[in-house]
Amino acid sequence: MTTSPVTTQWIDIPLGDGVDYQGYLALPPAGTGPGILLIQEIFGVNHHIRAIAEQYAMDGYVVLAPDVFWKQEPRVELGYEGADMEKAFSLMQAADFPQSLTDLAAAAEALRQRPECNGTIASIGYCMGGILSYLCATQGSVDRAVSFYPGGIARHLDKADNLNVPVQFHLGAEDHLIPPDQIEQVKSAFASRPESEVHVYDAGHGFNCWARGAYVRHAAALSRGRVLTFLEREYLLKG
Repeated sequence: MTTSPVTTQWIDIPLGDGVDYQGYLALPPAGTGPGILLIQEIFGVNHHIRAIAEQYAMDGYVVLAPDVFWKQEPRVELGYEGADMEKAFSLMQAADFPQSLTDLAAAAEALRQRPECNGTIASIGYCMGGILSYLCATQGSVDRAVSFYPGGIARHLDKADNLNVPVQFHLGAEDHLIPPDQIEQVKSAFASRPESEVHVYDAGHGFNCWARGAYVRHAAALSRGRVLTFLEREYLLKG
């Protein structure tokens, strides 16, 4: 029986005034690498998010997944149906998004300060986390951002003018939360930004999550490859 070469642990993230919250840290086999701030869906830092953290750690990144709902229910872990789905929506609706962005900025800074992190910080987020990832970029908390199926993105496109870093979007053509007209709005908002990308897949909401019925293997695989290329763009251009 083999053990994973990825090292994981929950760590404290300082917020100041003696207040901490926690995040799930995954270190790559080499021990050091660029940083990824991995931002959860509405289901907490659950088994899927932890697996994604470990997946990117295997690619050589130092990954930190902060517990966004720490004030409401620390380290809550939910599934995707029934009562868990209802609870997830309740937690999202009760969340203080401006405070969450402040907390995520603190997590990004904590990641930068870790001795294992030796490069830039990118954020990657899914659904609610996709919106937060994009907003982290508009506030300058990260060096680039990836946003998967960010429901409500149309309400935040006016903030694109604040961006000074590249962003990458992954959207589903069949997403009931981001209809075709909103996808076109996203494309239009970023059409003049050659450093940013908008990718659309024949899939619905949540297509990257293998634990959900919405999972679409080819979309998950294509998007993952594009994320890694996006993260390594400067290196590829030098080559």
